Amino acid sequence: MKLKVHSYESMGTYDGPGLRLVVFLQGCPFKCLYCANPDTMTFEGGTETSSGEILKMALNQKPFFGKKGGVTFSGGEPTAQAEALVPLVKELQENGINVCIDTNGGIWNSHVEELFGLADLVLLDVKQFDPRKHIVLTGRPNTQTLETARWLEEHGRPFWLRYVLVPGISDAEEDIRALCRHFSGYRMIRRVEILPYHTLGISKYESLGMEYSLKDVPLNTGEQLERAKSIFDEYFGCAVLN
Repeated sequence: MKLKVHSYESMGTYDGPGLRLVVFLQGCPFKCLYCANPDTMTFEGGTETSSGEILKMALNQKPFFGKKGGVTFSGGEPTAQAEALVPLVKELQENGINVCIDTNGGIWNSHVEELFGLADLVLLDVKQFDPRKHIVLTGRPNTQTLETARWLEEHGRPFWLRYVLVPGISDAEEDIRALCRHFSGYRMIRRVEILPYHTLGISKYESLGMEYSLKDVPLNTGEQLERAKSIFDEYFGCAVLN
């Protein structure tokens, strides 16, 4: 089976441990207002790529991965192509390559379940804990995302919890504390990443003829980031500002 690939990043350092080949897949059911890759939202487009091509690329870069690095599948939403991903992930791991899945956790079926069961690490993006605010932010409820986290915990699958701090949208103390309280007892969380809000995708919106609805939202101040970090630190010993 072929995968619809949007793009690649070699030697990535932000999408999992160590140096990584990041494969951005096409298509996502979420429509996040701050999406940095709006051109990956649609399921149309992308380059149909065989698993063999991606495996060859990963093997060529394997000498640079070291003990911690590997391949991260991001997007878009990689679980939207879980059926095609499963055999590729198996091939990568048979060749000693670590695999991470960067996901919003919003899709669930038997292929996704198998994929999460295989992945060495899941990077779980929780956009907002408040269900109503989550719908405003992404266009979709967060019910399945939280269920995915629960499944990972119950099945002993390690994951990183990631949270983008958007001023006025996801930085309210009550929302952060609600998120922290919900996840504070989880044993499988290996790292909590607080991701600053950025506007690197604005030019893409312009080129696509799309309106960037958060253009008036300011970037985080240092004080906002440190305050959020201090709240997460009350509940987790593995919180970091990315």
